[in-house]
Amino acid sequence: MTDVLSYTAFSADPDGGNPAGVVLDASGLDEAAMLGIAAELGYSETAFLTAPPEGLGGEAGRAFAVRYFSPKAEVPFCGHATVATAVALGERIGPGELLFSTQAGPVPVSVVAEGDGLRATLTSVEPHIDDIGAADLAEALAALDWPAADLDPEIPPRIAYAGARHLVLGAATRARLADLAYDFTRLEELMRRLDLITVQLVYRAGPDVFHVRDPFPVGGVVEDPATGAAAAAFGAYARELGLVGADAVLTLHQGEDMGRPGVLTVELRAGDPRVRVGGAGARIG
Repeated sequence: MTDVLSYTAFSADPDGGNPAGVVLDASGLDEAAMLGIAAELGYSETAFLTAPPEGLGGEAGRAFAVRYFSPKAEVPFCGHATVATAVALGERIGPGELLFSTQAGPVPVSVVAEGDGLRATLTSVEPHIDDIGAADLAEALAALDWPAADLDPEIPPRIAYAGARHLVLGAATRARLADLAYDFTRLEELMRRLDLITVQLVYRAGPDVFHVRDPFPVGGVVEDPATGAAAAAFGAYARELGLVGADAVLTLHQGEDMGRPGVLTVELRAGDPRVRVGGAGARIG
């Protein structure tokens, strides 16, 4: 029988953040079995660990191959399930450095003690930012039922990647961000065509403080409560478009409108294109 653990990421409170399934030994599972477990669990993502591929590197016993499944499909990278998995491992083998082999590439994760719990920080693969065509943007706004006038001109629409692709849209007001009622099928069809994992909806509350929401219809989930991959992509976006400096620490608040508040810390370092995303984690149940 497969042992499936439940952890939340980006909150020290099991009732906050984003729940993820964690299977620390998936060596006997094929893709169909992994998808079945993820669908039955119903979280936005479940992580499955197996032995590391040859040549990955990392400390013996602290390197793993990881695959991520939503209830509907496999995704190349998932930040919150990475943090949840790292916290689960940290409880078993102690804080320290981990190395995960993902479909997006190698992802180092650092686990440290924080208060009575643990905190994990992942380092993304190298990011990039792409434009979105006018017709595709118009379709996204139509699916969201967002008038173009409700966009923040200081946060221009782009597609950002740091392991997975996310469409970044800036909301001009916090009220606009809070009012989320979208056409699930219409947005899902557009996202599949553009190979998007979520839409990262962003409201800027201060120089380095943002509120975010992430519709996730391609995963079979209306909204993701805390999205580490999107946070990494947004960090790269914010740096490239000059919203923040080359050295910056951003605080992203997510899940408040869903009743599952979480906090994601996004760190940018000059001279390193990668993005670090960290947060607390806790076992559920």
